[in-house]
Amino acid sequence: MKRIFAVILSLTLILCLTGCTAKPSSEAASTDTGTEMTSSPTETVADSQTSTEEVTASSSSEVTDSHPAEIPGEEIVSIPYSADFYDYESMAELLSQYGIIFGTKINSNTESDYTLKSLISTHFDSVTASNEMKAYTLLDQNASKKSEDGMPRMNFSKSDCIISVASETGTKIRGHVLVWDAHMCDWFFRKGYESSGDYVDADTLKKRLESYIVQTITYYETNYPGMVYCWDVVNEAIGDSSKDWDAGDARHIRTSRDGKPNKFYDIIGKDYVELSFLYARNTVDALKAKNPEVDIKLFYNDYSTFSANKRDAICALVDSINTYAKDAEGNYRRLVDGVGMQGYIGSSGKQTGCMRKIDIINIEKAILKFWEHGVESQITEMAVRSYSNSPYDNLKHATYYADLMERLVDINSGEEKPLTGISVWGLVDAPDTTPKDYHYRQNGPYCGLFHESYEVKDSFHAVYEMLKTKEQN
Repeated sequence: MKRIFAVILSLTLILCLTGCTAKPSSEAASTDTGTEMTSSPTETVADSQTSTEEVTASSSSEVTDSHPAEIPGEEIVSIPYSADFYDYESMAELLSQYGIIFGTKINSNTESDYTLKSLISTHFDSVTASNEMKAYTLLDQNASKKSEDGMPRMNFSKSDCIISVASETGTKIRGHVLVWDAHMCDWFFRKGYESSGDYVDADTLKKRLESYIVQTITYYETNYPGMVYCWDVVNEAIGDSSKDWDAGDARHIRTSRDGKPNKFYDIIGKDYVELSFLYARNTVDALKAKNPEVDIKLFYNDYSTFSANKRDAICALVDSINTYAKDAEGNYRRLVDGVGMQGYIGSSGKQTGCMRKIDIINIEKAILKFWEHGVESQITEMAVRSYSNSPYDNLKHATYYADLMERLVDINSGEEKPLTGISVWGLVDAPDTTPKDYHYRQNGPYCGLFHESYEVKDSFHAVYEMLKTKEQN
């Protein structure tokens, strides 16, 4: 271990007192390089992926996927710690020293969860709406049908709960998401905004897309200045296999999803992602011209970003976006500022393949690779998956989480800050979920920094002590 924990986990004491030697189950100790991905109309499910080239690129001392994360030796004496999150300094403040915004996910239920709001107010400075700011939530079909100019209309009141929580907790909002082919309202693409009938032509859809982006970014910045500090402009546009994109496209832009055509690509064409960023950048620039204090960054967001194929396709896409348009002097305009890296770490639905060192290594590689291509990164949907509540696996989760977070902050230890945000979506445990439940597959029932009733877990304490130790050194 690179650090000496002042922590010490009560689990260590339990194991020592019972005279037992903790051993991993065969499931936790084996290697899984496969990928399982499904999709849900509420959120995106994604697995971490590892390619052979990534493994061979790392030293043998670091890459031992079948070996568990190191566990403190028996010379360590256990020290009790408080389970009350109020008893700790703000995690957001500790991470701000590294130029990292610390966020989590909220939804319409958060408004009435007073303990969760207190937790967010204490330890976070950013929130992301689960679904309340997505197109399929905001777009209003009936109002769009009646619009005099033929442009789409939104019902922004559906996101009032998100604004309310952010205001109450003193946090800013990570806008998620403007353009996403999955679960997009089909009527948005049809003539008259009807549920059936002919689809519109490319010029019409471009105007609708631009109007929707302009209206959305402008609404939040005008009514809640400075609250939305960035937007995921396009989400998950890159395919998973060669059948998803046109041959020769280094960006791997989806022409289809699950066998169904990507309507944005089908109607607008292969540059719909670049166009979306151009519309978003034009909007931000127009707002900034009126108010120089406007500061909204624009991101491309995707899952499996630390697998070699997806990472390299994202680099090609970033290059394409930032060489798509020129200013009046003939210089390329910077349309995209960063990459949102969905951080579902470990296999989906099973303990095998969770908490592997190689994933931490590959996450760091991806962040540095994106930085080489001129953009920052944010971990946008982090869940350190675990499907076991055994003392051994809980201790392993805590150690792994601290290792992961230390690797991330160390990336920003110099003057350059390639990583600007971490947003934890697997915040609390959900032990009552089953393999049929979305949360179980997506995050894992024991992914959290906190127990289901918001008490501090070993994982939170391990991360906290790591950050405090680094602060004091």
